[in-house]
Amino acid sequence: MKINLLEKLPQSEFAKRRAKLAKNLPNNSLVILSTAPHHIRNNDAEYKYRPDSSFFYLTGFAEPESTLVLQKTANEVSYILFLREKDKLREIWDGRRVGIDGAIRKLGADKAFAIDELDEKIPQLLLGVKHLFARFDTRVSSWLAGAKNLVRGEGVVNEIHNIDSVIHEMRLIKDKPEIERIKTACQISSLAHIQAMKTVRPQQYEYQLEAELNYVFGQYGCVPSYNSIVASGDNANILHYIENDQIMQDGDLVMIDAGAEYQLYAGDISRTFPVNGKFSDVQKQVYNIVLKANIEAINSLKAGVHCKVHHDTALRILTQGLIELGILSGDVDTLIANKAYQPFYMHGTGHWLGLDVHDAGRYFSDETQDGEKQPRLLQAGMVMTVEPGLYFANDNELIPKKYRGIGIRIEDDVLITEHGAVVLTSDVPKTVEEIECLMADSIGNIDQQLAK
Repeated sequence: MKINLLEKLPQSEFAKRRAKLAKNLPNNSLVILSTAPHHIRNNDAEYKYRPDSSFFYLTGFAEPESTLVLQKTANEVSYILFLREKDKLREIWDGRRVGIDGAIRKLGADKAFAIDELDEKIPQLLLGVKHLFARFDTRVSSWLAGAKNLVRGEGVVNEIHNIDSVIHEMRLIKDKPEIERIKTACQISSLAHIQAMKTVRPQQYEYQLEAELNYVFGQYGCVPSYNSIVASGDNANILHYIENDQIMQDGDLVMIDAGAEYQLYAGDISRTFPVNGKFSDVQKQVYNIVLKANIEAINSLKAGVHCKVHHDTALRILTQGLIELGILSGDVDTLIANKAYQPFYMHGTGHWLGLDVHDAGRYFSDETQDGEKQPRLLQAGMVMTVEPGLYFANDNELIPKKYRGIGIRIEDDVLITEHGAVVLTSDVPKTVEEIECLMADSIGNIDQQLAK
C-alpha cells in the first residue's frame, strides 16, 4: 500500500470555502466564529491542542485563542481574523505564533487584530448589520449590548442565526482536498488494523494491542481520531469500552474500533477477529451474519437514495440472522416493527465522517410523512461509515449459552458517488478466510523467528 502524504495545506482551498459561505449569506451579514479553547488534563497540564473543526474548515488555522469574522455588505466580503500577537517569551515556552502580520501574509486575512481587542472591535463591526451568524453564548449578548450603546439601540441586528447549522451543511459535502485527506486517514487506519491482526496473541493485554495501533498512527504523524476500543471477549458487548486493560484469552474474539486522524480528518474502522487466529464454528456463524449485513448495507448506498437505507438493509439481515441462530422467532417485518432485535443490536448502522469522527450534518430532511421527518437523500461527496454488529453479552439469558460473550462489529468508511459507495477501508481483511490467512502467515513467521 502506497500512501501519498499531503503537502502543506494551501490557503486557496480555505478561501474558496469562505467565498462559498459568503455567497449563501444575505447582504449586511456578519459571521463570528471562535476556535476551541485549551482543555486542562490535570492541574496545569493541557491536552495537546486541537482547533474547532468548523473554524479550521474555514481558516486552515490551528492556533488557540482565535476568532474569525466574515463581513458581507452589498459591495464586498471582508475576512477578519483575531488572534494572539507575537510574543517572544511565550513562544519560547509554548511554540511559534503566526501573529498579526502573518495572519494577513500567510492566512489571507484582509484585516487582523489582537485577540485582546475582540470585545472592543466586535460591537463596532455589528453596526449596520442585519443578520448575525454566531454561536449563542453570553459574549454575543454582551457584544450586541455594546453595539446598541454606540447607536442608542437603533439599527442593530434584525436576526441572529446559528452559524453551526449553516457550516455543518457545507461540511457534509466534501470537496476534493477533503476526500484525499479522508482517503489517507483511512489508509493509515487500515495499516494499523492489519498490524493488530498480525501481532495479537493470547495472554497479551488489550493495551498492548492498542500500542500497535498507536505505533502505526505515529509513524504517519497521526493521532487516534477518537479513543481506541480494543475489546476482547465479553468486553466487545460494551459499545464504548475504552479501558483496554484486560488479558486477551485463547479462544476469544477481539473487536477493535479505531481510526487515525490525519491533518484533522478522521478514519473509523471496526474489525473483529480471533485472538488465536482461528474462528470457532460458533464464532464464524455469528460473524458471517454481521459480514453479510455490512456488505449488503454498503451495496445499498448511492447518490439519490435516503441516508437510512443502509440501516434498513442491515437490520433485515441481522434480524433474519437472529432467527437462524434460534435467538428470535417469527416474521422479520413484525420483529423489526416491535424492535425485538434491540437487545442484540442497539445502535445505528453508520454516521457521517470527516473533520469529526461523528461529522457535521443533518440526517433528516425538512419533509415529513405521517408527522415524521424523512431521512435526507444521499449526495455525491458525502462520506459515511457502515457498521452493523451483533452483541451477545454473557449475562443475557435470552441467548443460548454457546453464543454468550460474543460481540462483533464490522465497520467500513465509504464515499458516496452517483454510481454507488466506494469503500475507502477495503485494504483491511474482513472475510473469515482473509483474516485467518493473514493471521496464519503472521503466526508462522513469528514462530520461525522464535525457533532461531
